Amino acid sequence: MKVIGLAGWSGAGKTTLMKRLIPALIARGVSVSTIKHAHHAFDVDVPGKDSWEHRQAGAAQVLVSSANRWALMSEHRGAPEPTLAFLLTRMNPVDLVIIEGFKREDHPKIEVHRAANGKPWLHPEDPRIVAVAADVAQSRLPQAALDDVEAVATLVLRFAEQAR
Repeated sequence: MKVIGLAGWSGAGKTTLMKRLIPALIARGVSVSTIKHAHHAFDVDVPGKDSWEHRQAGAAQVLVSSANRWALMSEHRGAPEPTLAFLLTRMNPVDLVIIEGFKREDHPKIEVHRAANGKPWLHPEDPRIVAVAADVAQSRLPQAALDDVEAVATLVLRFAEQAR
């Protein structure tokens, strides 16, 4: 299983690019999964549902299953946040896992940069950024236009590395 990340400041367009990139890669015959880091408390569950009640009662894990999907929720209960390497071991095998966020982890990344954000480039400080998807030019790394999904897909396939 290969991995690559999309890294960038909030508002750069990572999620918008991801939503367009996944179908472009699938059209090329690549099976894709994603991992998204959330910087704040989040919940995929709904208060009042049985699964929510199970977690509130103290269950370490709650698995919810139906004919269409299943989801496993694990509570940290004070334990440290799991590493990206650990989370990757929980993924079903696919050709490619695209990671959104986890910009401080040690995996290859494509920097997503939007000039209107007014934020600095990440790649001068992160040697694991291997390419750029941006709306302005830079000369150091291979680059695709932020809105050229096919060119970004080519960069993704070129620079993705085997998960460690």
